[in-house]
Amino acid sequence: MRRKQKRLLQIAFLLIVAFLFLPNVGLWSSSLERLFDSSSADGPGLSHTQRPKRHRVQNDGVRKRDWHDYAVIKSEAARSGVGEQGRAYPLSDSDRVDQAYRENGFNIFVSNRIALNRSLPDIRHPNCKTKLYAEDLPNTSIIIPFHNEGWSSLLRTVHSVLNRSPPQLLAEIVLVDDFSDKGTRIIIITGVFNHSHLSLFTLR
Repeated sequence: MRRKQKRLLQIAFLLIVAFLFLPNVGLWSSSLERLFDSSSADGPGLSHTQRPKRHRVQNDGVRKRDWHDYAVIKSEAARSGVGEQGRAYPLSDSDRVDQAYRENGFNIFVSNRIALNRSLPDIRHPNCKTKLYAEDLPNTSIIIPFHNEGWSSLLRTVHSVLNRSPPQLLAEIVLVDDFSDKGTRIIIITGVFNHSHLSLFTLR
């Protein structure tokens, strides 16, 4: 009986030690995370948009980095205007045209009056804003199929990808025109962007 109690005490002790001190699991890891985050700022009270870039090597040897572009984040946070920060566009009765909804499923009239590179609010959980990710990541291709898409919304999507993606991680953006019958849209799309990452394919 005593041997069983001793073994249970040993197991309980090991669990407590693991909870307190194991990396990436215990309270010690959480304390280090808070300490690292507070020391990464250039002073007390700085927001995440003002913090310098951070790097860290995890216990598994993976080097991680802060991928945020704080200059862009700060610039976007200061913008104001129609549709900026995801704000609603004020509509008058004359602007509420049913045809604008029937063609695209949303009000293209409003979309055409919002900047193509509009700013967006950061709606992530605060903990997500301090996450570090692997420094050595593969690049990726982004494929956007469309059919008779409202051109302003399509171009806004492309602008958003270009403005908010680390350039070294973006291999290409592929726009796939799935048999659209509005040829003027293709002329506009190919004429607006002169970017090495952008390709356009037309399915017929």
